[in-house]
Amino acid sequence: MTLWNGSFPFYPGTNACFPFDTTRAIIISVFLSMLATFIIILPGIRGRGRLFWFLRVVMALFVGAVVLTIQFTRDWETGWVRANTSYKSFSRALVNVEIGLHIGLAGVNVTLVGKPVNQVNETINYNEHFAWSFDADYDHSYSEGLEKGLPSPILYVAEKFTMQSPCGVHRQYRISSHYASLTLWMAFCTWLISILLFSMPILLYGGYMLLLTATLMLFSLLFFTARSAPKCPIQFGPASLKTDYGGSFWLTLVTGLLCLLLGLGIIILNSVQPEKLKLVFNLDEGKGEEEERWDTSSLPAEPSSSAQDVLMVPLGELCEVTATQL
Repeated sequence: MTLWNGSFPFYPGTNACFPFDTTRAIIISVFLSMLATFIIILPGIRGRGRLFWFLRVVMALFVGAVVLTIQFTRDWETGWVRANTSYKSFSRALVNVEIGLHIGLAGVNVTLVGKPVNQVNETINYNEHFAWSFDADYDHSYSEGLEKGLPSPILYVAEKFTMQSPCGVHRQYRISSHYASLTLWMAFCTWLISILLFSMPILLYGGYMLLLTATLMLFSLLFFTARSAPKCPIQFGPASLKTDYGGSFWLTLVTGLLCLLLGLGIIILNSVQPEKLKLVFNLDEGKGEEEERWDTSSLPAEPSSSAQDVLMVPLGELCEVTATQL
């Protein structure tokens, strides 16, 4: 399709690749701000409980940041391939490019980077996102890509995940991603409840909620991997684009195992050595003794022995004295 004088139609500029998206940057900035605030408060904590308090804050913020961030990352599965392939439809021009496939819980990212970047009088540096969340239509996003005239490698990869594709991966990836996202939101809620219970402090039930957080995170990995093998490969001549688990998958696994160990450790210490657990959470016995001393000092003084002797009069004598006065 051309306009006058054989020139190609004008399309919007390419979506360039960025190392992270704005949502991830906002979440990380919020948690780093909270960490900086707690570091400012740290000198006000007295005694050896300062180190334990700081470790608890770092662990809690790390788990919360991971559970919330991986909802929006796009590297649960990643794959790269370098190929010499056609660049545009109805064109014989071949380009040397790297094609990347990044699968997240909300959709697919396809990247195309030229080697070198400037080829066939164009800058080849694309990053296109095709969403399959509840409020998105993947096939509509693919149709918009066709209308924009995206390069052929991007459209070829994106077509594999459409509902009409014979590969049959769209339904599998979409359902597994939705269940994984749901369990991660539940894990974020249980993490908030565990923080609340630890601050009250109800340590045993806080450990149970931390253990439930770990279980939900590990279940999200099972939901994401519960798929059958694709029926057709993504082939670029002799080269094949294959995906493997990315950074978000392994980060979720490590964080889930960390929560599992912490939850089990709290439950075991609470039953075996509760004194050490109270020491870790700055609930030493010194505070309890001070509270007992304060309670006893606030009570009214006991009456003297003379006053007790006067008040302890037999009931019969008290009646006789009353009758005589009358």
